[in-house]
Amino acid sequence: MKRLLVVDDAIFMRRLIKDVARDAGWEVVGEAANGEEAVALYREHRPDLVTMDVVMPVMNGLEALRQIRALDPQARVVMVTALDQKPTLLEAIRDGAHDFIVKPFNRERILGLLQKAGRPASDVATSEPGPV
Repeated sequence: MKRLLVVDDAIFMRRLIKDVARDAGWEVVGEAANGEEAVALYREHRPDLVTMDVVMPVMNGLEALRQIRALDPQARVVMVTALDQKPTLLEAIRDGAHDFIVKPFNRERILGLLQKAGRPASDVATSEPGPV
């Protein structure tokens, strides 16, 4: 079973992603409301995938992405971003984000993201990152 860490300061967004992931057969190993919590939970659980909001208190998603990738260069992190955050998104991709999803989104878009992210790394390596 694939393991997921959900990171977002909005409880509603965490709940939406968790519900879709569980319905799709993923195990949600943790959730965090800021980047600092995300890094600690990543260190503890080493999930297969992290969904990471960009704008959060305490530590933003970009810094958390950098710290997670420093811990594990193979970490798969999908950034969750608003449409108006394109420069930040490009920075995240340069810093090793696996993919991104743009808010607002619905269950089908999350499911598509999980299906794409759940493919073996060899399949993913042949495709370009892009919005889900």
